Amino acid sequence: MKLKYIVSILAAFIIISTAVFVALLQNQSGLDVIDEDIISDDEKPTPVGNLSFQDAVNAFAFDIFREVHEVNEGNLFISPYSIFTALAMTYEGARGETAEEMANVLNVKQDNESFHIYMKNLYEVLNTKNEEYNISTANALWVKENLQLLEAYLNVIREHYGGDATEVDFSNPTESAAIINQWVENQTNGLIKDLITADAISPLTALILTNAIYFKGIWETQFDPVNTTNRTFETTAETSVEAPTMSFIDTEDVFYYTETDDLQILELPYTGDDISMIILLPKNNDLSPAIDTIDNDMFSEWIESMVETKVDIYLPKFKVETSYSLGDYLIELGMNIPFTSEANFSGITGRRDLFISKVLHKAFIDVNEEGTEAAAATAVYMELTVNGGSSRVVFDCNHPFMYLIQHKQTGTILFMGSISDPLA
Repeated sequence: MKLKYIVSILAAFIIISTAVFVALLQNQSGLDVIDEDIISDDEKPTPVGNLSFQDAVNAFAFDIFREVHEVNEGNLFISPYSIFTALAMTYEGARGETAEEMANVLNVKQDNESFHIYMKNLYEVLNTKNEEYNISTANALWVKENLQLLEAYLNVIREHYGGDATEVDFSNPTESAAIINQWVENQTNGLIKDLITADAISPLTALILTNAIYFKGIWETQFDPVNTTNRTFETTAETSVEAPTMSFIDTEDVFYYTETDDLQILELPYTGDDISMIILLPKNNDLSPAIDTIDNDMFSEWIESMVETKVDIYLPKFKVETSYSLGDYLIELGMNIPFTSEANFSGITGRRDLFISKVLHKAFIDVNEEGTEAAAATAVYMELTVNGGSSRVVFDCNHPFMYLIQHKQTGTILFMGSISDPLA
């Protein structure tokens, strides 16, 4: 791999989160290890099938972002990591065909101690204090009063996801929504508000599983605000807007860059050498073909081919806030039974009395001359069933593009998004 780091997004909080969100370091060659000092050789997580764990998370990232893109217009933004983590906690209690369908969507086998080690250490790494940037994540369970969760299930959530259960009175939707929303706001530096609405809590709501993630990073090479000017951004082949656009022109700075017949691909690192933004810019105005075809293997190949290059960069400033109900997208990916009364989440309560009623996701990102601030949160609602190079190139983001933010040490896509109109 030409990069000296795994990601030095989409990009999750991908469409992360996810997120948001694949190896980008020569010395990190795609291992599932979160930190060589944290895990001994005999404890290092092993691949699941043909996918390593970060590849499984990133494969899910591209799958879910594609589903969101198919039915939503305009700017998109998700945290695939946040969505995956909330669903993974839910998956821990799935059994039978319910578990099989979730395994196929999440690309992870169940009862996998290696996966538990991976999730635990990923959680610890993302919550390790760093003076160069700010990143954190948190998980929590919100439980209907008098609903008994299996101790074995709670132990998994506490030990490997850093989460715990809190009883709330769902018979008072306004109060319970306020309690959960306050937790989400606290975990996202106030960026994600009102994830839970009172009218989304029904008399059968028994459990809500939540994940939150927050990131703030400064560009390793900051854009000078003096160079920010209004430039034309082609929202479609026929329409355009004048958008404030940052730029690096005729500098001696080098950036990791590659291109294909259809795409230009650029990496913009944040200080601390741990996290970066990857921008995928079509050579024409149409972003859809890239989103429709991109997968984890393809993305990894592109990253492998990156080389240090002098690049003239034009990047519009943008701020995006999104909200999605993900149930239909997950069903389309093959997670059908978990959303029906036939679901089997007996690993949570010991009874087949729960099913997923909805999965809600909110995300926010602000990209400017200084750097990036992003946050996302995901809530899984569970209800009781009725019965229970050296040459210079130009990288001009003057038309729709896609971007991802990855934690480079693990390769996980944290956030993922696309911009079709930076002024929207």
